[in-house]
Amino acid sequence: MTISYHLSQSSGRDRILCRRGVVYGWVRETARPAMPDPETVKCAWNRHEPVFLPGLLADALDRHQAHVTQAHRLYRQTLDGETVADLLEAEPYAGRLQQEFDLSGSSFEDNDDQGIEKVYFDAWKDDDIVADDLWCKASWLSFDDEDGSLRFRFSFGMEGYEDVAADPERQTWAARLTDAIFPESAAITEHAGLRKVLEAMLGSTDVGFMERIVYFNAPNGGAQMHHDVERGHDGVVFAQMSGSTFWFALGKPVLMDEIDAYLAQSPAEPWTELRALCADRAELSRYLDEQDHELAEALIDRHPDFFRYLVERGYAYILHPGDVLLMRQNDLDSCVWHSVICLGDEAGEGLSFALKVGKG
Repeated sequence: MTISYHLSQSSGRDRILCRRGVVYGWVRETARPAMPDPETVKCAWNRHEPVFLPGLLADALDRHQAHVTQAHRLYRQTLDGETVADLLEAEPYAGRLQQEFDLSGSSFEDNDDQGIEKVYFDAWKDDDIVADDLWCKASWLSFDDEDGSLRFRFSFGMEGYEDVAADPERQTWAARLTDAIFPESAAITEHAGLRKVLEAMLGSTDVGFMERIVYFNAPNGGAQMHHDVERGHDGVVFAQMSGSTFWFALGKPVLMDEIDAYLAQSPAEPWTELRALCADRAELSRYLDEQDHELAEALIDRHPDFFRYLVERGYAYILHPGDVLLMRQNDLDSCVWHSVICLGDEAGEGLSFALKVGKG
């Protein structure tokens, strides 16, 4: 992908890079890459590089347009403060959910500053509960009142404590709950072309889509640089269903290399402490994995010149509806780190599903 970066807008095709009040510059996509062949995909995956699949799901967009439109309606209603549980007890959700799920309760996430509401479900088969304590959680992506980005995350059990990989049965039912609320999930899970790519890449026909998140990245919003490593998962598939997003995606070792290289050519201030961390690669790696890594965030998430540097180094992607990005996430040392910024004046929907081979 060829992306042109500018410090100021130079044409009507330029799109501003702005996240939570920080303006990084303007970008323009000047060339789209071709679809990579299966061997190129597999080699990139094995090297822990992101895999961009332009337009792979384009043929599914028309089929799911009504579902995407309804998803945006749910997003706006949540944004306006309506109760998610009440929305899901009404049509079109009630009819789909009642086939297998019972809404058992909800809670407002007072203990989570980014949490909005968690809605709980039990899954039934005939007269028996087959999976309990499933949930859909609506959360803000940031603490900024001017950022309308939010996500709907699907899982089960005690958040942050339970080993979700240890219970594949409830993982599967949480995934089916996503299907009932966001049927456009099938654009990923039932797409023959994508499944063919994944099966060849992962060397298995037993590929599952677990721990699902439906994102709405809004203007002035998105996600800071992070990873999605979770035990038992092989990676993440992200599909843009509406709107457009700008991404950085690169393996953690490459990110550390680029931090070091950038600082080596930059004035010492204000990076003295971060330079000291870079002198010990293992220490830098551990520091990045800490929840609070402000010294690095100041550079990789908020410094416009580092954004320019990463764009020019070729780590940037622009996703439009139908585009897919695959990111390996199987261990902390080599996983693909990534960040996201909404492009344009409207929020866009994205599907982010964990990839899991086999039942273990």
